[in-house]
Amino acid sequence: MNREAIIPQNGPPPGGPYSPIIRYGDVAYISGQVALDPATGEGVRDSFEAETHQVLRNLRTQVEAAGSSMDKVLKTTVFLEDMDNFARLNEIYVEYFPEPRPARSTINAAPPGGYRVEIEAIVGC
Repeated sequence: MNREAIIPQNGPPPGGPYSPIIRYGDVAYISGQVALDPATGEGVRDSFEAETHQVLRNLRTQVEAAGSSMDKVLKTTVFLEDMDNFARLNEIYVEYFPEPRPARSTINAAPPGGYRVEIEAIVGC
């Protein structure tokens, strides 16, 4: 098997020396997504809710570019700047992932660029 880097045309550009997606066989590894609007290149910072929706839309774009769908996401890691937003995160998160939802870890951490939430994923293809 070969590693394949995928850079979606309609997704946010990588912000550093990494691939947005690495596909290896039937699994894709998606780099952490922040609330960067791919159409404008600007960060979505209106509210925690708006930021989280943009992160999950960006994640969906990456998942689809890898040739998969949100119902095939196996594992996510969420980096959350303020754990007081955990319940609000969950309310939005369930809108994007059908049952059975992926395994998940949530880590209290400050995502780069002053964002409040970042999500990475492992996806079956």
